[in-house]
Amino acid sequence: MSVWYMLTIVGRDQPGIVADISNGLFSAGCQLGETSMMRLGGNFTMMLMVNCDKTEIEIEQQLQSSLTEHKLRLHIDPIEAYLHEHIIPNMRVSVYGADRPGIVARVTKILQQQEFNILDLESDVAGSDDKPIYVMHIEGHSSTSVEDIERALLNEAQSEIDIKVFPIDTLVG
Repeated sequence: MSVWYMLTIVGRDQPGIVADISNGLFSAGCQLGETSMMRLGGNFTMMLMVNCDKTEIEIEQQLQSSLTEHKLRLHIDPIEAYLHEHIIPNMRVSVYGADRPGIVARVTKILQQQEFNILDLESDVAGSDDKPIYVMHIEGHSSTSVEDIERALLNEAQSEIDIKVFPIDTLVG
């Protein structure tokens, strides 16, 4: 019986990780669903929805040589796939400012209070060691207006942080 799994793989960034993992999964008869892969601070992380008739142990055994070669850590969870049930983002929030603890916690708490469903969040630290700048982009969906969300974020924006909210007009045919 075919089962959907979420594989999370983390390790130091290096060439060949994606090729080795995807080929290992293909060799095991697994099919990929949605994936997200990115480099974060010199590390590489992969999240892959995988459909397979193998057990979690069999998948790990199939990938073991690649995991060992690249010094990767693997976590596997059985999941429900919910493919093709996407929420389309209708807003983007951009945050720039002096890096300090709590920016993500405070901004996302305000968004939660505005019933903003976060679909994607990317952040980066720019600037220098002595003058770090925090950059965050959030895409999501809310029935609350852009103006109401901007008003809710206004107090946070006044504390050395620039926050902008933009509508996203997705053309769906």
